[in-house]
Amino acid sequence: MQKNMKKYWPIFTIPVMAAFAIGFVIPFILGIYLSLTKFTTVKDAHFVGLANYRKLFADATYLHSFFLTLAFAIATIIIINIIAFFLAMALTQKLKGTNLFRTVFFMPNLIGGIVLGYIWQLIFSGILVHFNTALNLNARLGFWGLVILVCWQQIGYMMIIYISGLQAIPTDVMEATEIDGANGVQKLFRVTLPMMMPSITICTFLTLTNGFKLFDQNLALTGGAPMKKTELMALNIYQTFYGRVGFEGVGQAKAVIFFLIVIVMAGLQQYFTKSKEVQQ
Repeated sequence: MQKNMKKYWPIFTIPVMAAFAIGFVIPFILGIYLSLTKFTTVKDAHFVGLANYRKLFADATYLHSFFLTLAFAIATIIIINIIAFFLAMALTQKLKGTNLFRTVFFMPNLIGGIVLGYIWQLIFSGILVHFNTALNLNARLGFWGLVILVCWQQIGYMMIIYISGLQAIPTDVMEATEIDGANGVQKLFRVTLPMMMPSITICTFLTLTNGFKLFDQNLALTGGAPMKKTELMALNIYQTFYGRVGFEGVGQAKAVIFFLIVIVMAGLQQYFTKSKEVQQ
């Protein structure tokens, strides 16, 4: 078996590596180059150095979108993970209908972001019309509308991961804590949470990256209105690249900075949460 694997491994790895290079590595390198050029198409690009990056940091809308995205990511990380964790705790108890509830909570994750955005736009419009306002007229309402939409979509998915983590906790550990006389709060903070850290690491990573990369829902729900005050970073990059003539290079530079921000934030999150994991 080992001889066959050593003999035929190129057949399986080379196509995958080629697809990865064509689909990611080459476009990524080309994207970095284009961020240093002025272009409308790839063929007419000419080098301008760091001019695009200087324009980027002078763009007030991009700086606003960064801080808005940071606030959005923090809000969704906290809300999604807390609710998903306690739903998982409830649905791992010996109750009737837990499988049905798991399915119902998970279903919103199967709906596309654009569709969800338009559905929730109708819901919010129907409610806010009674208060003579709308999401597109109030930046604060638009922000919290996005938070509600994303939480509703992702809580069920994170709940499934937390359920898997709870079910992986050895029963003898929980029985030992009960024999020692630990109450519910002590069991939660001294046993359950430390043993759940691998699941917490995964869920916080997913909610962090999803929060920073959010695009479809932002485009469909608010479109950045009013006056780009609800425009998150991904939508800001899109609007710069496709909506402003002559700013394609600036949009590409924004995308490069955006990539670096997501990598740094995700790396820091992985470092801090993995350091809290314990061996079972």
